[in-house]
Amino acid sequence: MRAKFDLSLVPPAPDLRFEQALWASGLQRVGGVDEAGRGAWAGPVAAAVVILPDEPDLRARLNGVRDSKQMTPAEREKWAQEIRLIALAWGVGFASNLEIDAAGILAATRLAAGRALAQAASLPEHLLIDYLALPEVSLPQTPLIKGDARSLSIAAASVLAKTARDALLCEMDQTYPGYGFARHKGYGTAAHSQALQLLGPTPAHRMSFAPLIELVGHIPTG
Repeated sequence: MRAKFDLSLVPPAPDLRFEQALWASGLQRVGGVDEAGRGAWAGPVAAAVVILPDEPDLRARLNGVRDSKQMTPAEREKWAQEIRLIALAWGVGFASNLEIDAAGILAATRLAAGRALAQAASLPEHLLIDYLALPEVSLPQTPLIKGDARSLSIAAASVLAKTARDALLCEMDQTYPGYGFARHKGYGTAAHSQALQLLGPTPAHRMSFAPLIELVGHIPTG
């Protein structure tokens, strides 16, 4: 059984204690990694990496950055722009719903993280990750429970992953009208469930997920 996490370790806002320890050891490029959309019923899973600079005023410059789930859409959009301007490098990657169905959500999330790293202008020397190991990535890494609430780099990555995925789901809303993707971003809501029962699944739905199997009544093949 996993040991219970001590919530007293979570600061009021994500800070730089993990980054500063690595910077002090001589590393310059510490990358925070986080994902968005793992639990959704439709659309891709997204991941992002953010490498922040070792600057004395960095925390003040990113004072509004939190775990993206604690921010409003307007706040996320505002801070996503700031993060991209301030970061030494950043990248966003996706794994499609078909890849999720084929490989499983954990493997697909790791695939998206690898793609995010490939999109970054430079590779990190060490990764701080929100409780996810990337065995396929040959970089030193530290998984942190509640990392997006404890590490500013991970929180910044969560903002980029969330805003990038939300933008795709808004585009999906135009492609597949009637499902409300722009509102619920593919997550399981009552309105989403009702739309599925009325309209059936789209090609963007994750047909391997239990709620979809139950609603649709079968697992599609091919």
